Amino acid sequence: MISKVEGFIVSETPYGDSSKIIHVLTKEHGVIGIMAKGSKSLKSKNRATTLKFTYGIFNIYYKENKLSTLIDVEVIDELANIKNDITLISYLNYLTELTTQVAKQSIDEDIYDIFINAVLLINKNLNPMVITNIVEIKYLKYLGVFLNLDNCYKCGSNKDIVTISFNYGGLICKECYHDEEIVDLKMIKILRNYLYIDLAKISKIDLDETIVKKINLFIDLYYEQYTGLYLQSKKFLKTIID
Repeated sequence: MISKVEGFIVSETPYGDSSKIIHVLTKEHGVIGIMAKGSKSLKSKNRATTLKFTYGIFNIYYKENKLSTLIDVEVIDELANIKNDITLISYLNYLTELTTQVAKQSIDEDIYDIFINAVLLINKNLNPMVITNIVEIKYLKYLGVFLNLDNCYKCGSNKDIVTISFNYGGLICKECYHDEEIVDLKMIKILRNYLYIDLAKISKIDLDETIVKKINLFIDLYYEQYTGLYLQSKKFLKTIID
């Protein structure tokens, strides 16, 4: 059966002398494998459109739970701004690897929407660190280590919040506070905004760079301690932005 599937190539694997298997993140099916016959050939119409980071409509012979076969690709966006900037490419590479791991653990259409909207915003030159942090916060629930940013993790109150506990993954109110490190309430507010904001509705970002970096460090440490993900793309990204 011929199907039109919107998707994003997250990786490619050589197959024989002239073909390859592309792994495509899709909204409906998660990550699927597609055989791109002859796509490595210089004369192939699919040579340029089967490279990693291609975002388009994939016309395929779809086979559920099996390797599908590619007919052709209609590119939606070339993502030219990203592909001409080593820093932005590094962010994209990390988000792609992270999303692939998240998609393995949870089949949810929202994962695709979060990822694609983030990529398009980065391509529009919006702050890539902020966009990446928003994605990371939203992905925590799919990784099973949700960060409670609504109420006190001890008593459930949403009043008089004084800090957030890194160890317990939640807010702490004045009554339950013991000796936890005090975190800037502005940072907590922004973290909560990251969790609930609709990426598709973001048109500009106006945040203090100091707060942005503090939030990025907090999220980095949280991921390192609780997700079990140790991605090479993240290590490389740190060398670029540090």
